[in-house]
Amino acid sequence: MSAQPGWSGRFFEDFEVGHLYQHPLGRTVTETDNTWFTLLTMNTNQMHFNAVYAAKSEFGRPIVVSTLTVAIAVGQSVTDITQNAFANLGWDDIRMTKPVYAGDTLWSESLVTGTRESASRPHAGIVTVRTRTLNQDGEEVCSFLRTFYVYRRGAAALDDQFPVGRVPLTADGARPSG
Repeated sequence: MSAQPGWSGRFFEDFEVGHLYQHPLGRTVTETDNTWFTLLTMNTNQMHFNAVYAAKSEFGRPIVVSTLTVAIAVGQSVTDITQNAFANLGWDDIRMTKPVYAGDTLWSESLVTGTRESASRPHAGIVTVRTRTLNQDGEEVCSFLRTFYVYRRGAAALDDQFPVGRVPLTADGARPSG
């Protein structure tokens, strides 16, 4: 029996300007998500958790915290673009282009806009992407430019991450005696 490699993410060498990654997982934002996020981040703006207050606004109801929308967009992109990243260098030009409400389902996609080798880290490169988030109706709700360090294939830091089991895994579930 031999271990088969799973998806290990993209490395610096895999990115090319113009590549578009449509991230595979949509995420429906719930009222609970929004409330918890306001609590976790100490966001006291009542537009996010007070229905009576929000009803008097131009939106007519609570809106999802903008930084939650950005966090979901970044999280959705990890599988495709930053599984092997080790540092974010910046988020620029963040735009919240349409409000997000509890019940909206968000999808994100990222376009590679730049790549360059790192002068100080030969084991890595720098990638820049433009990410945008769409709601269930295809309307853009958020966009930003993100730059990050990503490992090159074969970087020593990625060697031997998975631990060796003390007891081998067997198909029949048998355990050694003793």
